[in-house]
Amino acid sequence: MMSFFKIILYAFLAYIVYWLYRFFKALNKGSKAPKAVKRSSGIMVKDEICNTYLPKEDAYKEVYAGKDYYFCSQECRQKFLEQKKPH
Repeated sequence: MMSFFKIILYAFLAYIVYWLYRFFKALNKGSKAPKAVKRSSGIMVKDEICNTYLPKEDAYKEVYAGKDYYFCSQECRQKFLEQKKPH
């Protein structure tokens, strides 16, 4: 009979520890500073090689002959430069 009460006591203590853990975890979650949100300009630019549109701030920029060109990747930028290279 005594072991039954020990089991009940341990289960009750485990239950209290579990709820204390959840309580302090929730307190810690609320104290963190919110993450900075990256603001998008809303301006879309066209990749001259693969003809896709992407946000200007995510694009690779190349100035060629006084004009700005934008690319989705370094590979597209390199293809563009190879095409413009005099043969």
